[in-house]
Amino acid sequence: MTENNYPKLHNASWPGIVGKGPDSEPQISIDAMLELTAAAEVEGTKFDGIDIFLFDPHFDIDSTDEGIKKMADKVASFNLEIGSLVAPVWPPTGGGSAMGSQAERTRFVEQVRKASRIAMTLRELGIRPNGVIRIDSAADPGSWATDPKGNTRLIAQTIREACDVAADYGEKLAMEGEICWGGMHSWKTAIDTLEAVNRPNVGFQADMAHTLLYLLGYNSPEDRILPDTFEWNDRRALTEGLQTLTAALRPWTIDFHVAQNDGTVHGTGSHDKTGRHCQATDPNGKLDIPADAGYWLRDENGQLTKAFRHICWDGCMFPNDVMMQSRTWNDILATMIKVRRLHGWYEAE
Repeated sequence: MTENNYPKLHNASWPGIVGKGPDSEPQISIDAMLELTAAAEVEGTKFDGIDIFLFDPHFDIDSTDEGIKKMADKVASFNLEIGSLVAPVWPPTGGGSAMGSQAERTRFVEQVRKASRIAMTLRELGIRPNGVIRIDSAADPGSWATDPKGNTRLIAQTIREACDVAADYGEKLAMEGEICWGGMHSWKTAIDTLEAVNRPNVGFQADMAHTLLYLLGYNSPEDRILPDTFEWNDRRALTEGLQTLTAALRPWTIDFHVAQNDGTVHGTGSHDKTGRHCQATDPNGKLDIPADAGYWLRDENGQLTKAFRHICWDGCMFPNDVMMQSRTWNDILATMIKVRRLHGWYEAE
């Protein structure tokens, strides 16, 4: 039997930055993240690529063509490809709230424009065969809740403008589904926002750790799927909840993160609390990762959607001592391989 070679298996660079910094642990360089990714190996299988955060010190969003080529060459030297890119749309990184003032929303769209230029250039250089640009609303749920309809309208208007800019570069935008982003903080608000955007090049970015908390109604109790009496040992109820959730969001999903969650929220540094990312082998993890990934990767009839050509591991806010261990990445890669064996496919290359 031929081993599946799609979707490609990617690691993420941003766990070296997100939740790190002066108010937490030191950041981990892009070189270190590439070295850790490239060194991981399980029975002869290695990571195929890496998804990158367009933010210093990893990658300057204002990079020149020379700087973009330098990054492409660096990644290629590790025998890796580049996939999805994260645009730094938040106020502290040069962007602005998608539901903020006109100036803030203009900065948001400008960050998407810069990210789209980089994305297109990396495609043209041949290092980025697939992937999207990941964004969010750059707003918190509490502020959104002061005027849900009005703020959803503003977010949608901003994202429409960003989509139009991205389309000029041949790019798609994936809005991250996470309980800490206003307008995307529940499965229902995410669908409302995406429908309001109404652009062909927008979709949903699903992370297994984050979307798990949609089931419990964190930051949006009225949208809870599992009953208040739910207990984590009730696997049948959890399965039914995941099926309900993925049936609603799968048609929108164009970017996917494999991850684990212990059913709690977590935040470090300046990052708001969101679904906790756990190690792939964490005994407290609530997900059966290979099985539960299938609800995102297969349709209601069990057929592969092939909606994206790579999947990415996300382990944001892991402690540095965990991230610097080779075993961590071998365990993650082993889990990713299990997902691909169950829900992947083969293509001649």
